[in-house]
Amino acid sequence: MAHPIAYVIVLCCDLTLWLSLLTGLLWFEGTFRLDLIWLSAFRTLSWVVLNGASSVVGYKSSRPLLKHWVALLCFLPAAYETVQTLFSGTQRGFTPVPTLGMVVLNAVAATLVYLVWEKAFPSNGSPKKDAKNERKDQEAKALLLRVIHYSKPDFLYLGAAFLFLILAALFESCIPYYVGKVTDVLSGKYKHGKFKWAIGFMSLYSFGSSMFTGLRGGLFMCSLSRLNKRIRHLLFQNLMKQEISFFEENKPGSLTSRLVSDTDKMGRSVAMNVNILLRSLVKTCGMLVSMLSLSWQLTLLTCVEMPILALLQNYYNIFYQKTSRELQDCKAEIEQLASSAIGAVRTVRSFRAEAQEQKGYEEALNRKLQIQIRKGIYSAVHLLLRRFVTVSLRVAMLLLGHHLISSGQLSNGSLLAFVLYQKEMVTSMKHLVFVYGDILNTVWSAEKVFQLLDRRPKVREAGDLVPKKLEGKLTFENVTFSYPCRPNEKALKSVNLELREGKMTALVGPSGGGKSSCISLLQRFYEPQEGEVLLDGVPLHHYQHQYLRNQMAAVSQNPELFSGSVRYNIEYGLHGCTMEKIMEAARRASIDEFVCRLEQGYDTDVGECGKQLSSGQKQCIALARALIRHPKILILDEATSYLDANTQHAVQETLSGSAGQTVLVVAHRLQTIEKADHIIFMENGMVMEQGTHEHLMARRRRYYQLREKLFTLDSDQQN
Repeated sequence: MAHPIAYVIVLCCDLTLWLSLLTGLLWFEGTFRLDLIWLSAFRTLSWVVLNGASSVVGYKSSRPLLKHWVALLCFLPAAYETVQTLFSGTQRGFTPVPTLGMVVLNAVAATLVYLVWEKAFPSNGSPKKDAKNERKDQEAKALLLRVIHYSKPDFLYLGAAFLFLILAALFESCIPYYVGKVTDVLSGKYKHGKFKWAIGFMSLYSFGSSMFTGLRGGLFMCSLSRLNKRIRHLLFQNLMKQEISFFEENKPGSLTSRLVSDTDKMGRSVAMNVNILLRSLVKTCGMLVSMLSLSWQLTLLTCVEMPILALLQNYYNIFYQKTSRELQDCKAEIEQLASSAIGAVRTVRSFRAEAQEQKGYEEALNRKLQIQIRKGIYSAVHLLLRRFVTVSLRVAMLLLGHHLISSGQLSNGSLLAFVLYQKEMVTSMKHLVFVYGDILNTVWSAEKVFQLLDRRPKVREAGDLVPKKLEGKLTFENVTFSYPCRPNEKALKSVNLELREGKMTALVGPSGGGKSSCISLLQRFYEPQEGEVLLDGVPLHHYQHQYLRNQMAAVSQNPELFSGSVRYNIEYGLHGCTMEKIMEAARRASIDEFVCRLEQGYDTDVGECGKQLSSGQKQCIALARALIRHPKILILDEATSYLDANTQHAVQETLSGSAGQTVLVVAHRLQTIEKADHIIFMENGMVMEQGTHEHLMARRRRYYQLREKLFTLDSDQQN
């Protein structure tokens, strides 16, 4: 903005012009009336003179801003009188000229409009913000526009809601006027014949306001619900596409908070805040016009209150946004701590870590409490200052109102109507300032949602290869791999190995040798940094994702089951699966007999994550879930480790009878290893040796030593 002295000089020039006009009209008093033509001509002349003055007293960089203010200062009275004439239907005359109070009111109104406009739409001459704040403002506006873009499918709902909102605000703005009329009728200053009309109009506007408010609220809530559903669906859909390392880096509680809490705040930034913003704007404009028609002196006093309250609210919004962001992060942390502790309660109980978990949770709650206390202090101070300003100016307004009533310039009913208007207008202005800060706050919540929506998996996009026939030959060619969380530690080092089609291959070796890493690469949970994993000589990422999942099934040592029935868990991911296929898969996994003994059979609920079943039963259900798909490639990662000897033998017989199926087994049991067609020994991320059981035993190297250890362990377990 320009230097304050320049504004003062220009304002003094404007007052001089008004006084000159006043002197001239007093000279011709009784023979001249100032009408719209003369007023417009006078203000045009004033604009020319004040423009010249601003060019002299203003700095070169601030002259455009000063000229904008001068234009408002000069043409606002003519514009106001024109609007009044259009509404009244007759041209108003006034003499001698507007009083000094009206001149001051015009200057205050022009300055307020100027400040609001420059705040919302800064011109080239506005002072530049620092790069960081300017970038944040641009990002906030871009985020808000993007949220609005996601609301486009609901434009019919929102359009109707906006229409009802405007009608409700206009009807509500008329109610105080007729309340004042009723008061004047009861006080005897108006004819009693007008009482019924005043009551009738007041009732009509009250009913219309209630009806349109209800319609507006229902349509906005409908739009908000549709937007939340749309955003959550898109976010959940994109989360399901992310690579496994993404879920290892981001905690489930935090992602759940983004999916539930942040999407809800994101929807409010459009449906709720825009609702409040537009309603408050329409009500403010309508009430300001009504207040000016009742008393310009009281309106001037009200206009003094608005900037002070807006300034207080603006400073409060800065602290509010900061603490809200901190509180939001703290809530996500608390949800994550509770989720991880409750989800792993058995592990917590086993290691007697209850006190540790309670301490961590209490510390997080204390951090949240400190933020809430700080937020409460800010709110209390803001409320105290706001109430002090409001009460002080309310007393001044009542004193001025008493003076106007005593002098006959205002009636009792008009004062009551003005007080009602002023109260509603202050509330609307407060909403206008507050909702701006709340929009920014909810928009930054949307930023985190958009970051997840825009994120693309760090694995190569699946191709569209769908061969009619698949042999099932898997090959690792010079594969080097490091986990994203440990980029400097190589889990696999130039690995070359081959899984022969239609054969059983066993991966053996000490823990940390790279066996699980090979399985993760086969399932495309990760991508190798070097080399390729080939299926029938073609890289895995060339195959269509759904096709590859249908041809490959895996069973881990600790399989994940879902809340639901045994049948649901066996047919999970399949559509139109018959009961005969489910029972056949259960028989092959040696679980059919156990399921039939259950009270509800295959409809028995397994509990959350299968906690009502033993580890061996969960492994059998997971094996049945893999076998029902008849995969070309079957991966078993210690998949029978919890089974008893008889069940394990039956399962192995089933697997050995699967002709044409490529089976990869990671196991530590001697019987499973010896029955494999090909054995690969891995250690320190490298293939140390490979071959048949007899070949590797004859070499008497690392596999031979491992076999001796396993033989000793098996003998001890049998004894």
